Amino acid sequence: MDLSFSPEENTFREEVRRFVAEKLPDAIRHKVMNGVHLSREEHVQWQRALHGRGWGGVGWPREFGGPGWTPTEQYIFEEECAAAGAPRLISFGLKMIAPVLMAFGSPAQQQRFLPKIMSAEEWWCQGYSEPGAGSDLASVKTRAIREGDHYVVNGQKTWTTLGQYADWIFCLVRTDPEAKKQSGISFLLIDMKSPGVTVRPIITLDGAHEVNEVWLEDVRVPLENRVGEENKGWTYAKFLLGHERTNIAGIGIAKRELARLKRIAAAEGRLDQPLFAAKVAQVEIDLMALEITNLRVLSAEREHKAPGPEASILKIKGTEIQQTISELMMQAVGACALPFKQAGVGPDYAANLGTGYCNLRKLSIFGGSNEIQKNIISQMIMGL
Repeated sequence: MDLSFSPEENTFREEVRRFVAEKLPDAIRHKVMNGVHLSREEHVQWQRALHGRGWGGVGWPREFGGPGWTPTEQYIFEEECAAAGAPRLISFGLKMIAPVLMAFGSPAQQQRFLPKIMSAEEWWCQGYSEPGAGSDLASVKTRAIREGDHYVVNGQKTWTTLGQYADWIFCLVRTDPEAKKQSGISFLLIDMKSPGVTVRPIITLDGAHEVNEVWLEDVRVPLENRVGEENKGWTYAKFLLGHERTNIAGIGIAKRELARLKRIAAAEGRLDQPLFAAKVAQVEIDLMALEITNLRVLSAEREHKAPGPEASILKIKGTEIQQTISELMMQAVGACALPFKQAGVGPDYAANLGTGYCNLRKLSIFGGSNEIQKNIISQMIMGL
């Protein structure tokens, strides 16, 4: 197994590095490097810059308008973008629903939705979790009843990230309440402008509006907006979650945030303290080990070998490392790491650390909680 990059891959890395240096606006770079939330417009601005270069569909095959990159090239692209302070791509359209449509959608759905996802003309959100169905998605209760050439949908989705910006939502709905849990679910695409769709904000501890409740009351959804077969939605949902878990690992972002941690710790004089320096060294070792695991997965994909439990390992360790880095930043600045920015309190680099710490607590929960991932690993390796 060869874990080194080829000359061609290193040339590609330089190409990505040059593009990001030329096209990434300084204002966006500054926000990302300092943990400041971006606006919808700033995310769209960067996506359109990528689209203009022909890189709008990162990870997409050429037949659907993507650059046709290998998994290793995708990894290099994401690592270079993270290191330079580029925004993390909003994955709901690009990396979640798009692969589902490519694999299971009709030609009409592919032609209708994929180009507008790539060009950032339409923003997507995810309608999976419900008040009683988070990690156990098979328990969804949102009901879709077929009436002629439409479904009538009633129910509630929650923790809908950035749903206030979304034009469309992809939803798991129950179409056969008599079937066993996984067998009675369908996968629908719902226009957020449809009558009966209501988005209500959930304000988090730091005062931010990132997540929402989405209420669906007698929402009429055309049959043509069902992906694949009726009652087969669980298959498509599992396919989507596989993409989400790999993306959550965020190795490039963790590298950038580790460098930020070192800058903050040095400014606070904490790297001269042996115990704190040892904690920084340990998380760096963990990150290096995770990167090697990720490169092994990429090498296996080059040889057309499907990943085994590694996807769950990447999700667990990647999220834990990101959380640990945020914790160490908080420890480095002490009482200055406030969840709200207050004029004259602490250095500028401490202003958003509390917000970031609170926000990153979710990483070990969404995309399949880390406890669930450990169950998956035990089943795949030990058959338990």
